[in-house]
Amino acid sequence: MVMFVGIIRVQLHIHGAASLKEKRSVLRHIKDRARARHNVSVAEVDDQDRHQSATLGFAAVGHSEQRLATLFQRIRDDIDRALPGGVTSWEEEVLS
Repeated sequence: MVMFVGIIRVQLHIHGAASLKEKRSVLRHIKDRARARHNVSVAEVDDQDRHQSATLGFAAVGHSEQRLATLFQRIRDDIDRALPGGVTSWEEEVLS
């Protein structure tokens, strides 16, 4: 059986965040929703000390590349709804 591991690295601009507390509130919403809806691992992996930028890493395991591509699109849609115009960079990789 073949197993695929999908990885996303997304850089975000958080408009109007005046403090780390505001930024973390936005990120908590995005991370909690991704974990609950998509059963993925997610963590803030860079830019922890910057008010208006963040880098999140997502990881998921699936039985096909197509399933991971669909999952990645759903995660992207959720982020776009939660933070319109906030995605500044999006990188995907699938390993088998």
